[in-house]
Amino acid sequence: MYFCSMKSAFLIAAPTSGSGKTTIARGLMALLTEKGYEVQPFKCGPDYIDTKFHEAVCHRPSINLDTFMATPEHVRELFAHYGTDADVCIVEGMMGLFDGYDRDKGSTAEIASVLDIPIILVVDAHSAAYSMAALLSGFIHFREDIRIAGVIFNKVGSPKHFQMLQQVCDDLGIRCFGYLPKNPALEQGSRYLGLDFSQTTEAGQLMELLESHVDWKAMTVLKVSCGETDGFLPRNRWFPAEKLFVLTARNEESFSFLYQEALDRFPHLRFFDPERDVPSFDGIDLLYLPGGYPEKHLDALVGNEACRMAIKAFAERGGQVVAECGGMMYLCQRIVTDDGAYPMCGVLPYSITARKANRRLSLGYRRFVLDGKEYRGHEFHYTQFWGETPTSVVQVYNAKGEPVDTPVFRQKGVMASYAHVYFGVGF
Repeated sequence: MYFCSMKSAFLIAAPTSGSGKTTIARGLMALLTEKGYEVQPFKCGPDYIDTKFHEAVCHRPSINLDTFMATPEHVRELFAHYGTDADVCIVEGMMGLFDGYDRDKGSTAEIASVLDIPIILVVDAHSAAYSMAALLSGFIHFREDIRIAGVIFNKVGSPKHFQMLQQVCDDLGIRCFGYLPKNPALEQGSRYLGLDFSQTTEAGQLMELLESHVDWKAMTVLKVSCGETDGFLPRNRWFPAEKLFVLTARNEESFSFLYQEALDRFPHLRFFDPERDVPSFDGIDLLYLPGGYPEKHLDALVGNEACRMAIKAFAERGGQVVAECGGMMYLCQRIVTDDGAYPMCGVLPYSITARKANRRLSLGYRRFVLDGKEYRGHEFHYTQFWGETPTSVVQVYNAKGEPVDTPVFRQKGVMASYAHVYFGVGF
């Protein structure tokens, strides 16, 4: 048993997407890490991409917090477990503060309420001054179960503009932590920075601006109680994780969408790269093929035929396989692009199209019951099945309980779907 007690922590949120919360959250993570703090990053929602940026600057895996895929109790336990040895925990929100899958259900605000964590609201002020008073007043008073500790204004035009914005905070009795000046380079950089974020010119410039214009030291005084937890995380209800020997595909892009918590549950875990390695399945109980972008690395995947054939043989003799999105695509017969057709493992008798003409966004939370167990997860992809959507073994629903046409496949020991399943906690 351990007790996290009071922890330096805060959550970066915004009224809307595009306000600059991602830029400021990553910048603060990088700045505090550079100052010598052990920063534990978290991300609201099922996002795999932002967590990679977090890990790159904090040098610690970022942990997803999601109140649709996990219970509130589990979210609190994740925060306590992964934050226990950090100097400061920084949580990056998603979308607008109150934007959830059903009104504000599953929103950043709900996670803030579950954790009772102070919120720093990032507000785009580029075209407003005292009108910000009405906006901020609404956010401050909309829900009594969250606490907005202060504001950072983004895209501020001048010191005089900032003085007017400070008057807003003074009149509302809310703390102003500072501002970022309008800077086109940072606006562009926030969209394309890669995993070398901490080494880029834009990142260095951002940290300098934050240090000059934002009271980051005052943020480290904000506190949250991590609470008490017994031992490690709750056991996975689907797999006896402590007994399984798991082989997981992992590399920088084609198989890279992994929840750190899922990996930490398996004490007997090995990795391989399907682009380069030929795996051995001796003593392996479970093959895990996570999502990613296999369609961007087809030449390498096709070239490693020995790997594809080894996976096919394992699946055909009844080996247990979990394949999600990109992993499911890899198990199919082929992936079709504008350049041609690329053979994959051939475990599932389907083809996937990654042609530009067939691109269509499929996005949202997913829930289904299989063999009496409820699974929850998330779907995000542009590729589609070539031809008609195959028949699913179960009906899949979105977060509102509406049926969707996402298929789930069950073939011998294989469970596969476009949905990324969250294996952290059972409902």
